[in-house]
Amino acid sequence: MTLATDPTERPDGGPRADARPDDPRAAAAAAIEAALAEAEVEYERPRPGAFLVTLPGQRKLKTLVWLDVGEHSLLVKSFFCRRPDENEGGFYRWLLQKNEAAYGMAFSADEVGDVYITGRLPLAAVVPDEVDRLLGCVLTYSDENFNTALELGFASSIRKEWAWREKGGYSLRNLESFRHLVESARDGAAGH
Repeated sequence: MTLATDPTERPDGGPRADARPDDPRAAAAAAIEAALAEAEVEYERPRPGAFLVTLPGQRKLKTLVWLDVGEHSLLVKSFFCRRPDENEGGFYRWLLQKNEAAYGMAFSADEVGDVYITGRLPLAAVVPDEVDRLLGCVLTYSDENFNTALELGFASSIRKEWAWREKGGYSLRNLESFRHLVESARDGAAGH
C-alpha cells in the first residue's frame, strides 16, 4: 500500500476528491491536470505536485516542461539549450531582447550558462486556461527561437558536423535549416 505524502493528493498523485476546496495547492494541481488532459499531451507525475510535460515541436523536436506546485506559486521551467560555444555576448544579448516580448516567463541562465525558459505564477492564478497559455508560450519560445540560438552560439560546431556528415556520406536532413551557415562560410573562403 502506498501512502500519499501530500494530504491534498491521492497515492497515485492525483488531487483528492475530499481535499479542501480552499486549498490552493490542491486546486492548482487539479487545474494543471485538467489542462493537460484537455491538451492531450504526454506527462508524468514524478512526485506529488510535480508534472513533467512533453511537448512536441517542429525545430526543437521535443520540449520538456517542469510544472512544480509550490507553497505559494507554480514554477514553470524548461531546458532550452546548453551554454553557447561561441559568441556568448551576442547570444545572451539576443535572449535578453527576447524577454521583452515574453508572456509570463523569461529566458534565464544557470551558474554554468545553460539556458532555461522559466516563470512563476501565483497559485490563485493557476486555472486550466492559464496553464494551457503558459505551455503554449514555452513551446512557442522554445521552438521558434531554437535554430537562431544554435546559429548564434554554435555556428562553428554546426559547420564541423555538416562537414563530417558530408564526408562520411551521412544524412544532412536535420541540418538542412543551417545550410546557409555552411554556404556562407564556403563563399567567404572562396572569396579570399
